[in-house]
Amino acid sequence: MNVHDFRRPATLAREHSRVIESAFETFARQWGTQLTAKVRLKSVARMDRLDLLSYDDYAASVPASTAVVLCEVEGVEARAVIQFPAATGLAWMNRMLGASSDPPMPERAFTQLEQALMQRVLEEILEDLQYSMGSLLSHEIRIEAFQYNSRFAQAAAPTEPMIVAHFTITVGATTSVATIAIPAEVLLAKLQSASPVDVSTGARVRIREQMEHVPVELAVQLAQTSITPRQVLDLAVGDILPLPHLENRPFDVELKGVRLATAAPARNGARAAAVIVTIEEHQP
Repeated sequence: MNVHDFRRPATLAREHSRVIESAFETFARQWGTQLTAKVRLKSVARMDRLDLLSYDDYAASVPASTAVVLCEVEGVEARAVIQFPAATGLAWMNRMLGASSDPPMPERAFTQLEQALMQRVLEEILEDLQYSMGSLLSHEIRIEAFQYNSRFAQAAAPTEPMIVAHFTITVGATTSVATIAIPAEVLLAKLQSASPVDVSTGARVRIREQMEHVPVELAVQLAQTSITPRQVLDLAVGDILPLPHLENRPFDVELKGVRLATAAPARNGARAAAVIVTIEEHQP
């Protein structure tokens, strides 16, 4: 019989997920900037998605042979994890030590010197992570150990919930994936106290906020004209179609066939643009 702990949610609340995603996106930008400075090659880190997984599921989702950095979180028994291909780490260090090319790197454990160098890089990454998380991550985090087999890296109990951020890291022409896993209790405790989720109220407001960000197609066009199917079939290159649009009349700005405004042609840098001239009044 499986025992379910109702204090540990199976999914992140939408409000909490947005807050954590925003923090990790800020961190990803800083990570890319830091790598660019370290390896002297344009680097970009992108946060792809956020998951709430048990530690067992997380460990099974990453490659068996990989660099797993266990990080002690102050006041918490479970460890945070930074995971990335060891070959990727070796390539970073190769560039940091002055190499001008990226030869193939093996997936192997770091030497003592390589591990010391990588630890300095990761300590700065942890500083950026704590800065990006702000009050969500007030616990001190310290690097504890390096492992090179995800199956043997016991950062937490198998059922311990972990908030896992997945990243794509591009350094020059080389792309790799990495993950950061933080014990859920560390972040959710702060979120619950700062932004408790109330599913019984505010649903209409949340739906409206979401709808305000749904993309819609807006058309800036001349006045439409009607022609017969025969005219369509007889169209040839060079034919002229007269339009009921006066030369000095502004364009129509329409959304799904409803005219919202009129606009005059303009430019925005190298792109064509439209300057709104009038707004149509519509009853809600």
